[in-house]
Amino acid sequence: MPDLAIATYDRIRRLIHDEVGIELGPSKQSLVESRLSRRMRQLGIESYEAYLEHVRSDKSGDELVLLLDAISTNVTSFFRERAGLDEIARRHAAAVQRGQTRLRYWSAASSSGQEAYSLAMLLAEAAPSGNLDLAILGTDISTNVLGMARRGRYPASQLESIPDQLHGYVHDQGEMFEIDAKLRSWCVFNRLNLIKPPFPMKGPFDAVLCRNVMIYFDQPTRLRLIEEIGRLLRPGGLLVTGQAESVTGRAGGFRVIKPSIYERI
Repeated sequence: MPDLAIATYDRIRRLIHDEVGIELGPSKQSLVESRLSRRMRQLGIESYEAYLEHVRSDKSGDELVLLLDAISTNVTSFFRERAGLDEIARRHAAAVQRGQTRLRYWSAASSSGQEAYSLAMLLAEAAPSGNLDLAILGTDISTNVLGMARRGRYPASQLESIPDQLHGYVHDQGEMFEIDAKLRSWCVFNRLNLIKPPFPMKGPFDAVLCRNVMIYFDQPTRLRLIEEIGRLLRPGGLLVTGQAESVTGRAGGFRVIKPSIYERI
């Protein structure tokens, strides 16, 4: 496979930025080169220039989705940065105690589903669900990881990230384990591009997890996303960001509860 020319890389990263808002600097060129070369070998395309033209000429948009799948970084785990999940679960229990029966949650960059299922386990523990209309939406740009999320099956090595007291919500299948069917029934996973609001969901959501994705966006994109999340959150609802992300100074309508946890005013 020939080297990826700087000029062609610039065209590829502009396309990626325009489509999904991800900023790829010069240091990412070798990563993009490596990941796209696999797809090019599958297609029998011998140059990056030809592959870029192939993407642009595909009227279905399918090849663009595959390109985005190839370059997307999907790093996640069960109960990652747990403080935000615990705060949502605490408020969930309080809402149920007050008599609220319809509850909606959104994992905005759900990757392969571990965040949504972690939340589902904590919600199940926090309050009885017999008469609740409870749903957790997971969205991501990558069709590959969404398929994994919908299956709800994970390598046994990931079980160690789930607290022992919650192992009743998973079922051992040897080298894999499966999320309990009831929890899976609460979760629906759909493809969504976070840089292209307005989003089709009606809301209102009781809490939104949008963690470790805004760091890849430029400031105007972050601002639009936060404003759209604010539109979809009910007053008093929570926005939980990643520990390296901040809402302060980027959008009104929120107040800080704890680091990376914000309440819709």
